[in-house]
Amino acid sequence: MRFQGKVVLITGAGVGIGRAAAVRFSREGAKVAVNSLTPANGMETLRLVKHVGSEGIYIQGDVSRDPDARRMVGETVKAFGRIDILVNNAGIVVPGRVDNTSEEDWDRTVAVNLKGPFLVAKYAIEEMRKIGGGVIVNNASVVAVKGVKDRAAYTASKAGLWGLTKAMAADYLVDRIRVNCVCPGTTYTPSLERRIQAFADPEKAKADFIARQPMGRLGTDEEIAAAILFAASDEAAFMNGATIAIDGGMTI
Repeated sequence: MRFQGKVVLITGAGVGIGRAAAVRFSREGAKVAVNSLTPANGMETLRLVKHVGSEGIYIQGDVSRDPDARRMVGETVKAFGRIDILVNNAGIVVPGRVDNTSEEDWDRTVAVNLKGPFLVAKYAIEEMRKIGGGVIVNNASVVAVKGVKDRAAYTASKAGLWGLTKAMAADYLVDRIRVNCVCPGTTYTPSLERRIQAFADPEKAKADFIARQPMGRLGTDEEIAAAILFAASDEAAFMNGATIAIDGGMTI
């Protein structure tokens, strides 16, 4: 198994891509620390992790708050003695253009999607140095490299995370810490379903989301999770500062 003996912390692992990644890591031998802001979701992911025979813990917390970020890493190390892999997956999507996005929505989006990965990585890197290295995988988005309508704050935050990935990869290569990011296209998750249902015509909204994908369908959380695991694995040992676009051809 690719991750036998490894310890993984995944933020935003209560549903969707984060949950799929948590279960996949556990199936491949990892011990998994599950973070979710919502306890019910996090505990369900933890149940699935344990169901496949892996060890795991649940850590409630908001990645955008420094005390919570520090505690996530601390509780992971307390439970398992180390942290080998960090998956910065937590994120939010708030629709809007520059002219109709509130300052509150802008600040919250940047806080979760960009400040959050910065904070959790800050404390994870300290622990990775102690064991001679590690891997960080940032879950960005295809909008980091391709503009789409009505996503100003989200696009800015994910482009920032893409850039942060590059900076971290350069800074921590000397510490044997690899940093890469995945850039998913539109992926069917509970979050997307909520956004679809918020439209006056959900069927049309779903069709519009699908139409953005040249492959003619939405991605699945399992497909994105598979890319995350590859980036975290020894198979990607020569990959650092890289972007994996798993986007149905949106960036062709």
